[in-house]
Amino acid sequence: MDRKRLIDIAAGREKADLVIKGASVVDVLGGRIIKGDVAVADGVFVGVGEYSGKTEIDGAGKYVMPSFYDAHLHFESVMVRPSEYLKRAIPRGVTSFNADPHEIANVLGLKGIKFMMEDVRGIPADVHFMMPSCVPATPEDMSGCVLTSEEVKKGRDELGTFGLGEMMNFPGVLNCDEDVMKKLEVFDIADGHAPMIKGNGLNAYLCGGITTDHECESVEEALEKISKGMYVLIREGSQTRNLTTLIKAVNDRNLRRFLFCTDDRNIEDLTELGTIGNAVRLAVECGMDPVAAITIASLNAYEAYGFRRRGAIAPLYKADFLITSDIAAQKVDAVYYGGKRIAENGKPLFSVTPASADGVTGTVNIKPVNADDLECKFTKGMDVMEVYPMTVVTGRVKADSPEGLNYMCSIERHHASGKIGRCFVKGFGLKGGAIAQTVGHDAHNITVLGDNTADMALAVNSLGKDGGLVLVRGGKLVGKVSLEIAGLMSAKSADEVLAERARLTKALTEMSYNHEIEPFMLLSFLSLIVIPELKLNQSGLFSVSEWRYI
Repeated sequence: MDRKRLIDIAAGREKADLVIKGASVVDVLGGRIIKGDVAVADGVFVGVGEYSGKTEIDGAGKYVMPSFYDAHLHFESVMVRPSEYLKRAIPRGVTSFNADPHEIANVLGLKGIKFMMEDVRGIPADVHFMMPSCVPATPEDMSGCVLTSEEVKKGRDELGTFGLGEMMNFPGVLNCDEDVMKKLEVFDIADGHAPMIKGNGLNAYLCGGITTDHECESVEEALEKISKGMYVLIREGSQTRNLTTLIKAVNDRNLRRFLFCTDDRNIEDLTELGTIGNAVRLAVECGMDPVAAITIASLNAYEAYGFRRRGAIAPLYKADFLITSDIAAQKVDAVYYGGKRIAENGKPLFSVTPASADGVTGTVNIKPVNADDLECKFTKGMDVMEVYPMTVVTGRVKADSPEGLNYMCSIERHHASGKIGRCFVKGFGLKGGAIAQTVGHDAHNITVLGDNTADMALAVNSLGKDGGLVLVRGGKLVGKVSLEIAGLMSAKSADEVLAERARLTKALTEMSYNHEIEPFMLLSFLSLIVIPELKLNQSGLFSVSEWRYI
């Protein structure tokens, strides 16, 4: 970087490489909107004022704002490879991502992480891969791989991972598990996952060096975590939608401690609503000042993760920005990365070279199942898992009758062990068939749910070696999305996957179920035993608060 040249341009003695003339500039450092010319040279901003450039763009009626940062996401949840995801997310104004590949790591370990990193190579964006901290999520789970503290160090040294991914094993932190402690020492940056932990337990968790959390369910929980030094990630995913609740916790005094993230987003929402721009829109609709919402979406995340001169439009800050006619950034005209235009009118201007899928397919390994294998005996007064809209937190209720309940099974799919956990579920309301999938956070065993075991068995056996999502109705397979890559992602284009999902969704809507939930996304979380209250894994129904099988 030629500092003398930048000084000459900033002083007006030389022309900038690029100038957006007469724009409304979102000043996240000053908390205001200012009018002026935005000058860019050598990939950085040189100033806002009166400038001329070798290339000039008319900014009248336009807003120029820093591009956005998704502080925590899992590419795998979109069910397309990362490069396909980025082709959709970047044109909506997001140029930085903290991606935790712990889904594919649970299936394929370091090989899976390496595949993800290779798939984004050369794409004009900052994709920071976190090193999964909990593979499997807890010792109770059976995954395809186990990543010890030694593998975590390899991920840092050999793959160049950015920080430690969400530490879901909060009992391991609180009880000073030896391997967990070693993992926490590998990186200076460590993301958290601490739903409903408070008081001394939260204090102890934070003494492990963890600085963020994206699992807040209430204003009170968010405020306690902010007061104890955490950054709270306001999550707006597809099933977990916390923004309209948590935005009430944000005020002028604590604004700088909040970030936005998506965590788990399906491909329909990615395509139709976007990601972080969607969070900005919702925040503004909830009454937040647009400049404050954009500050959360940009500057806060960069500062939280230790990046200097990023996330704002100011001299010497990296020129990652977007131009939009809408202060809430719903219609993005153009996206720039390092001063180069990389997307325009919702379309990427860059090409991708997908990584080879050799060695990451054909990962489903189970014994064939029949209806009898999936039977679950009902007992009056037994504990039942209850599910709710807009959250993956579940309840624990007693049932006097199986009427209105669904069967659910979790089937180990990595080692053909034959282990099957069984339970009843209230609130899903699926009638006339079954759904099954190889996406089951985080160990990614098969989860199947239905109202009869014959359809459930057919659904499971229809997944094949590559896995995916399937729907069975009345004894017939009526919909399937194949997920060849680790049983988590399709090798096809996003457009092809959207079409497959549309057919699957149409078939599902012809059945009776609770339309306030996103069935496949919710089902994928009902085996994750680090989120309260009841969850089901391959060994049975588990109480998170009691940390035991019931």
